[in-house]
Amino acid sequence: MVQAKTWILKQHFEGFPKDCDFELKLEQLSEPRDGEVLLEAVFLSVDPYMRPFSRVRMQAGDVMIGTQVAKVIQSNNPSFPVGCHVVGRCGWRTHTMSDGSDLIKVLDDWPQDVSLSHALGAIGMPGLTALYGLEEVCAIKPGETLLVNAAAGAVGSVVGQIAKLKGCKVVGSAGSDEKVAYLKELGFDQAFNYKTVPSLEEALKNASPEGYDCYFENVGGHFSSVAIPQMKAFGAYCCVWRHFAIQ
Repeated sequence: MVQAKTWILKQHFEGFPKDCDFELKLEQLSEPRDGEVLLEAVFLSVDPYMRPFSRVRMQAGDVMIGTQVAKVIQSNNPSFPVGCHVVGRCGWRTHTMSDGSDLIKVLDDWPQDVSLSHALGAIGMPGLTALYGLEEVCAIKPGETLLVNAAAGAVGSVVGQIAKLKGCKVVGSAGSDEKVAYLKELGFDQAFNYKTVPSLEEALKNASPEGYDCYFENVGGHFSSVAIPQMKAFGAYCCVWRHFAIQ
């Protein structure tokens, strides 16, 4: 028997999530049956999508949704031997019983000097979102100019780095001077704090007077209204936001 800790959604968020919105409960898990594996969490994800999804797909009392990297500690499933690591939508819990149908096995030759947390970030869902948006939606080409907002976030930071690797000029915006400094460390050609510039329109024009070939939108709202008119003719627009900050 294993005692699992689970984080329960006690009530839906009003504004930013607070401690009182969650409740920690204990759950007893039995031994795995044929085809099942017992997982122990290594990393849990905290992502923007959880806010809207929790309102649509969750009720008070449910285990908080989320993806995790976990280690197989007991197994009756030959596809997932003891000791291997997996990625699964197990929610916020320390231990999970799974039949393996919702698990993705981490590569056996995962580099030792790369944290497994990246399977939830640059090599996981956020990274795949960035890659798909750039290659399948924007279809960026060397020499083009890319604009990305929320550029210091999990998706935006990968968007900028992939675009640079593909030979693009990259302009990013973020909400603090520290984040702007981080973007410059990543190799962004231009970066600015949208909260402190006198004019967002002028900041975008100064960063790329010739306009933008691709706009990777992570925020929406006012920023999008100002940025879209500065797109070049036949420019590409990739939008991945979904009211993440609604009440």
